[in-house]
Amino acid sequence: MPADARPSDEAQRIVAIDGVRGVALFGVLTVNLITEFRVSIFRQFLPVTVPPDAVEAMVERAVELALESKAFALFSLLFGIGLGIQFERLQETGRAVYYLSRRLIALLAFGLVHLLFIWNGDILAEYAIAGFVVLPFLRLPAERLIKGAAVCLVIFFGLAFVSQPLSLPAAPALERHVAAATDVYANGSYAEIWRFSLGELRLMLPLHVNVFPRTVGLMFLGAGLWKSGLLNGSVENERAIAVFAGVATAVGFGLASLSGPAIVPAMLAPIVLALGYGALIYTIAQHAPHAARPLAALGRMAFTNYILQSVVFSLVFFGFGAGQFGKLGAAEALILGVATYVAQIVLSSIWLRYHRFGPLEWLWRVMMYGHSPRRAS
Repeated sequence: MPADARPSDEAQRIVAIDGVRGVALFGVLTVNLITEFRVSIFRQFLPVTVPPDAVEAMVERAVELALESKAFALFSLLFGIGLGIQFERLQETGRAVYYLSRRLIALLAFGLVHLLFIWNGDILAEYAIAGFVVLPFLRLPAERLIKGAAVCLVIFFGLAFVSQPLSLPAAPALERHVAAATDVYANGSYAEIWRFSLGELRLMLPLHVNVFPRTVGLMFLGAGLWKSGLLNGSVENERAIAVFAGVATAVGFGLASLSGPAIVPAMLAPIVLALGYGALIYTIAQHAPHAARPLAALGRMAFTNYILQSVVFSLVFFGFGAGQFGKLGAAEALILGVATYVAQIVLSSIWLRYHRFGPLEWLWRVMMYGHSPRRAS
């Protein structure tokens, strides 16, 4: 441990990272709720013909500017940091790749169940596949992992400037699809929604393919940052992270606010803002660990909470539940999201008073190691 690191450095760093994950989960919840559970995800690709209500416009614009793509980019970075932490801890077993492979296979299985039977907006399967791309390189030094991140991000940007074989249908066909989705998701039975949801996967594939190099790149970057020692808790590094947080957040918002068809700012803003958000929340959590603990509890149970959000929102919006798909405004949905998030903070904090892991985190570890986690002494 560096001489100028705090005595409880390791535990405090993990709490801070869990706190970042907890805040990132709010961004994921909000974006999913406003743009996918409430209305068809493909509505955003249609031209706006009727000006929305002023409050609705403000909420949708705020989510677009501050959270859309940024929360998922931050989660990709955190997933890479998590891979770096797990690999470091498992190296003493001599079977780090084996156990992490089992971990990713289990995540892929969870993701496919979520994707096929609960909600087709799942991101877990993509994360598992991206994790397998990163896994063989985790033994490399930090600088090579970061170079790998740069290569992936160059590919991500390069693909935006070439013709893409996978694209969405033309506007008239997409309008018909959005109308059909609104009817089926709001009024259909589980079986009808399930069939329609499976049919939508071919339209969602281009969205995942286009963003996949960014996902892999940010995972490389996260693993590289952990291995670099930047998060070692030293005073010098904390100061550097704090300065970076301010600069990256300001630059990221500047890029996000640019209007027009400029591709580079639109693609760069989520990456820069994700880094800025992560650095900012990490800095706050390092200096106020007690205040960060409720968010860290949520972050420790991010897997369980993510799936639980899908179950709750499916029951609210889909026809086999309350059937509110296409009926709630963005502001009303945001209130629902905040209430759900606060409830999850409370429930996660209570659960972790009596258990070491969330329910799905516990099952994930069982699938990874082949046995139940040992009790803490």
